[in-house]
This record gives sequence, C-alpha cells and structure tokens, in this order.
Amino acid sequence: MQAMPQAGTDMMHDRMMGRFSAEDMSAFADAHIAALRAGLRLSAEQEKLWPPVEDALRSLARLHMAHMQVMRQNRGMMRTDPVGTLRAMADHMSQGANAMRKLADAAAPLYATLDEAQKRRLHVLIRFMPRAMMGRGMMGPGRRAMMRDWDDDDDDGQDNR
Repeated sequence: MQAMPQAGTDMMHDRMMGRFSAEDMSAFADAHIAALRAGLRLSAEQEKLWPPVEDALRSLARLHMAHMQVMRQNRGMMRTDPVGTLRAMADHMSQGANAMRKLADAAAPLYATLDEAQKRRLHVLIRFMPRAMMGRGMMGPGRRAMMRDWDDDDDDGQDNR
C-alpha cells in the first residue's frame, strides 16, 4: 500500500490552522490522543504506562499551539528582522526537540511492551497524527523523511505496504 502524499496534507493543515481557535485546537489534540490510545488497544498492564505518554503528547501539542500563535503574531518579521526570525526559529526547534525527547522518554517503557500488531498500528496512527502531536513544523523538514522511513522495511526508499 502506498503512503499518502504529505505535501498536500501539510499545505491544507497550514491553511486550516489559521481558522481554528485555541479551544478547537485543544479539542483536536484530545481527539487524536484518544484515537491513538484506542487504536493501540492497550492491555491493563500497558494502560498503567499510558499517562506519561499522554502528558508528553499534550505538552507537545500545547507547545506547537504556542508556536503557531507566535508565528501568527510575528508575520512579516522576516522582512524587518531576518536575524531575529532565525533566532526565534532556532528557539522553537530547540523547544520542540526537548519536547520530542521527553515524549520519547515517556513512550519507551510503553513501546517496549507493545506486541507486533500494536507496533504496526502505532506506525499507521502516527503517520496520520497532526503536526501538534508529533512536532512537525517544530523539528524542520527532516521529520517527514524520518517518519516515512518507519514504513520502509528494506531501506530502498519505497513504502512497501
């Protein structure tokens, strides 16, 4: 099965995000976290490992929403202060990297307990999560390639599902 193209999805996401309130964005984050949890079908033992993962996901979503708000407020800054814009982007990327690291640390114990079916579902569920959930936009363009590689089992650069 071929992976869905991401470029069109990303452009649509960017256009739509300007239309939603912070409350809407929070509701979307809640829905995506609930979908991830439901899709994994965690056992009772795995459920005990879920709260730190959920907290890290929510923290990452809040950070992304804050970055989006700053970007909206600072439109046009690149023309007037390109160096300041670069510094702000670097700060956002550093904050995003720290939040992603916290998510990885929180998810590691749970991931270690997932069976193969849960891992397979996780890879699919992650591909369809919004930027706010997985740090896209904060981490730069390489994240898309990293996530695409998760679906490539033979290192030929092609999604073989």
